[in-house]
Amino acid sequence: MHEIICPHCGKAFTIDEAGYADILNQVRNQAFHEEIHEKLELAKKQHASDLELALEREKRSFDTELTLKDKEIIELRSLTQSVEKQKELEIQQALQDKDKELAHYQHLVESFEQEKKLLSQDAEKHLLNEINIREQRILELNAQNKNFELEKQQELERLKHENERKVSELNTQIQMQSKENELEKNALKEHHDLTLRQKDETIAFYKDFKAKQSTKMVGESLEQHCEIEFNRYRMTAFPNAQFGKDNDATSGSKGDYIYREFDEHGNEIISIMFEMKNENDETATKKKNEHFFKELDKDRRNKKCEYAILVSMLEADNELYNDGIVDVSYMYEKMYVIRPQFFIPIITLLRNAALNSLQYKQEAALMRAQNIDITNFEEDLDTFKTSFAKNFELASRRFKTAIDEIDKTITHLQKTKDALLSSENNLRLANNKAEDLTVKKLVKNNPTMKEKFDEIHKDE
Repeated sequence: MHEIICPHCGKAFTIDEAGYADILNQVRNQAFHEEIHEKLELAKKQHASDLELALEREKRSFDTELTLKDKEIIELRSLTQSVEKQKELEIQQALQDKDKELAHYQHLVESFEQEKKLLSQDAEKHLLNEINIREQRILELNAQNKNFELEKQQELERLKHENERKVSELNTQIQMQSKENELEKNALKEHHDLTLRQKDETIAFYKDFKAKQSTKMVGESLEQHCEIEFNRYRMTAFPNAQFGKDNDATSGSKGDYIYREFDEHGNEIISIMFEMKNENDETATKKKNEHFFKELDKDRRNKKCEYAILVSMLEADNELYNDGIVDVSYMYEKMYVIRPQFFIPIITLLRNAALNSLQYKQEAALMRAQNIDITNFEEDLDTFKTSFAKNFELASRRFKTAIDEIDKTITHLQKTKDALLSSENNLRLANNKAEDLTVKKLVKNNPTMKEKFDEIHKDE
């Protein structure tokens, strides 16, 4: 066992082969099974509510169209009322302006009357002409006012007719839309009836086709159906998958097809053993699905596949197998029974669930690789220690021998040094003796030599 540092939390722990296998089983069996059962339940509910959803969508679409048409009618009516109110306000404003103008002119007339009394006869004539002009203007303005009233009445009549025409057109459109919706409903109903008739004809055709086939051909037709369905989606949904017949019968038996898929690092994502079982309607001995569970589980284990799936047309009247994907793992581990129409969905469900746990598989593989690397590192370290110890021991012995030789050489040199020092002392003594040597000391006890030296001194 070796200590491993977790790449996520940084916590140290130890792991061995048994611990690695336990981690792998936890990753595959806990979150995976919960997710696959939840997806199976969702698939059953979706299958049961498809027809009701189609009818509900049609009803909601028709109700939405009616609501939109009602809103358009209300908006048009509101627009007509607002236009009429605006026109009335404009007419009232125009009348008020005309009244003000008439009052102004009346005031002018009264002022002219007063001026007429004050001015002279000539001025009065001039004022009379001016008054006639002003009165003529007043008559023209009254005529214009009458024309404006007439135009206002005509515009109101025109708007009224226009609104009535638009309401009539909207009613016509609503009636046409209702007829179109009714025709669409009838067309959908006819299309649905035609589809049902075509399905009934297809079922009758396959029943007749199955009746004409031999037992072997019936089984092969189901295998061909599954293989064609897989090849139809292979390039788009399963580009990295392997799907083929199981031709290895060395263990005594073999399945029909094996599905395997790997990631870019060579780690197996998922593997499935498939067995296809079909049966003629006139077959005397009717077999059940459970008769093939044991052999299928054996084939799965022999070929080292993770899952086993029985694609079966047996027990056609059994509601358990007609409801959808059936989990029989309570009898045999990781085994499912399906009808042919669920062949691609079961592969997709199991594959997606396996992809969700792929990260945990890769981390477990990384831990195992780290464990192997640490083992190799310790073995290399032990080898290095052993080699280093041998080399150190050899070098130590040679170093000790060299030290001993150096000690011997030092001892020899010390002796030589002592001998040299002793020679130096003797030389020093000899030198001292030579320096102390004089002629007097030499001839002191030698009369002959003393006599000779005395003769030499005399001669000098």
